[in-house]
Formats: sequence, C-alpha cells, structure tokens
Amino acid sequence: MDVLPIIYLIYMFISLYMLNFFLIIYFKNRKNFFDSPETTKKYSISFVVPAYNEGKTIEDTIKHIFDIDYAHIKQVIVVNDCSTDNTKQVLQKLKKKYKKLIIINNKINLGNAARSQNVGLKYVKGDLIAIVDGDSFPARDSLKKMVGFFDDPKVGAVTVPVLARNREKFIEKLQALEYIAISFGRKLLEYVDAIYVTPGPLALYRKEALLGIGGFDEDNLTQDIEATWDITSRGWDRKMALSTSVTSQVPDKWGVWWKQRRRWNIGGLQCIWKYRNSLGRHGMLGAFIIPFFVLSLFLGLIGLGIFFYLLITNIISKFLYTRYSIIAGTPIVSLNDFYLTPSFLNYLGIIMFLLGFAYLILILYALKEKIFVKENILNIPFYLIVYLMIYPFVLVDSIYHWWFGSKKWR
Repeated sequence: MDVLPIIYLIYMFISLYMLNFFLIIYFKNRKNFFDSPETTKKYSISFVVPAYNEGKTIEDTIKHIFDIDYAHIKQVIVVNDCSTDNTKQVLQKLKKKYKKLIIINNKINLGNAARSQNVGLKYVKGDLIAIVDGDSFPARDSLKKMVGFFDDPKVGAVTVPVLARNREKFIEKLQALEYIAISFGRKLLEYVDAIYVTPGPLALYRKEALLGIGGFDEDNLTQDIEATWDITSRGWDRKMALSTSVTSQVPDKWGVWWKQRRRWNIGGLQCIWKYRNSLGRHGMLGAFIIPFFVLSLFLGLIGLGIFFYLLITNIISKFLYTRYSIIAGTPIVSLNDFYLTPSFLNYLGIIMFLLGFAYLILILYALKEKIFVKENILNIPFYLIVYLMIYPFVLVDSIYHWWFGSKKWR
C-alpha cells in the first residue's frame, strides 16, 4: 500500500484545519480588527535600544522615537555594544540635541542584543518599557495606539505589525509580503490568547512583567520569543495594536536572509526545549503555543520529506527506464514523456496553491494593502511556490546547528 497519499491527505487536512481556524477568527472579529483602546492614564515610557554597528540607521531610529506623538517619554536608553563603525560618534552628536537620550557604551562586546537590553533595563524609570531595534522606525502614532491596552491590569506586553521598509529587490518584496501575512496571523492569535512573540523592532512591556521575569534570556537567539513565553507562563496577556506599525530593514541578500531565519528557527527550538514541561500547562502556552510551534515544525519537515520522496522515486524510475531502453534498444524518449497525466496528488497540490493564493489576497484586502499592484499580485505565486519551498531547507539546517551546538547571535 502506497502511504504517500495518506501522508499527503493528513498534511492537507492539518493545513486546511488551520486555515479554517484563522478564517473563523477573522470573520468573527473583523469589525473590531483595528480597534485600539484609548487610555485613561498617563504612562511614562522608557525606551531601550541595543545598538551594534548601526551607524547607517541609528540616527533615523532615534529621530523616529523622539518624533512619536506621545508626551510622556521619560528616557531613551541606547546601549552601544562596542560598535566598530561610527555608531558611537553618531550617538554623541544626537546627545547634544536630545536631553532625554542616555548613551551607555559597553566596555566589552557582549555579543548579542539580549545582554545589551538587560544592561539598559537597569536604568529604566518609566511605567512601561519600549524595546526598539537599532534599525527600526516606529510610526508616529504607535505609542498612542499601544498604551491603552495597559489599562487592563492583566496585559503585560503589546506588539504592533512589523513591516519591511526596503522593498526594491525581489527578495525584499517577498519578505514584505511575508511580514504582512505574519502581522495578520499574529493579530488573529490575539483573540485566542496565543500571541507567541512581541518582536524586537517595537514591543511595549509593563515594567512589572518584564523585570519580573528577570529581563531577557541572554542565551536564547530569539530573546523576544522567550520573553513572551515567560510572561505568558506567568499569566500575563499579550495584545497587538494593528492600526499602527514599525518598519524594519530586511535582508537584501539570500545568504543574510538564510542566517537570519536560521537564528530565528534555532531560537524557536530553544524555546520549545526550555518550556517542554509546560506542554498542557500554563494556560495557552502549553495548550496552544507550544503545540502550534511543534506542529509547524513537523509540517515543514513532512513537506520536505514529500518533496524528496517524489524527487528520488522519479530519478530512480527514470534511471531504470533509461537503462532498460538502452539494453532493449527501444526509444529513450517517447511521446508519452511530453504529456502530464493528472493524478490525485496533482489535484491536491493545485487546491492547496489556490487556497494559499486566496488567503493572501484576503490578507492584503483585510489590511488595506494595495492588491492589484505588480509587487503584490505577481509576487504571490513566487512566494507560495519558491519562497515557502526554501524554508524547510532552512529548518533542517537550523535543526542541525541547534543539535550540534552551533548557536551564534551574530
């Protein structure tokens, strides 16, 4: 009995189940999808910005922070981790302009953002703590759209959509589409209390929540995911302000992209291993987030397994056919080789592609993005066929590096 169709059916069932799950959440909550509560309090906010060789962007990052339309920014702490470019000189120039800017120059290179963030956390004085990457530009209305969620005393962290700022190259356009899809999915997860990360480009934490977990895990390659899982395990809620955003510089080369995604994957694997005993416990962390991560991991590996199975079996059959043709003296190429015979698996693949295409169109429509423009409508097929096909290979590479202990932040 050929088990491939069965595996493929299971794979498709899980995919369709998750797709329907997200669609039900969206259509049930679409009327309040962009709502952000207005605050009745005046929260003071301390920013912490880790910086390593951010000379090209740090000035614009600081300007964007101080341009935010919010009257209660208490301090902006930038931790320079022994940058070897002109980051230090740029910060010194900015210090003359912004009185609330605090610059901390590490005496030795600490090696990752989490350690620099924890250095900055020692100096925070605000009610809320905003974490911003050194290459990220928060929107002017970001804080106003985020702080209202903290009027609920159970909320420990708030995130926003992270959007790609550079969209010129092909790889950048694909990432721009990916970031939009991720933002849509993350907002949907809010409705089932399953936001699993408050990303580093802009995350706002209640000081009690972030300091209560001891800051960021300095050994995890995705300290933002780990911090979110930790505060989730302690009963804090996480929210997302979809009506604002932060832009980030995305990789413009495939090699850089690969290394970034490998780091993300390794960080996710570290989180799964660290919190493995929380499976089935600690609310939605153990009931949904960890199973969701594990399921996504297996779906990627199963998809890659199916790809290699079909590839290898096709190569073997072609080899045997060619060998027989040479021995028997029959034509190696026949007219039948130029016909595509539809099979059950072909139809399933086409259905999955069309559903994925329709889902991405829905996302663009829901988030009020321009749908019928070249960088969107033409890139969706490449995103579904090429981009997502590469990711399982990154996953395998990530598992290898995680298992054998090669875990570097930079």
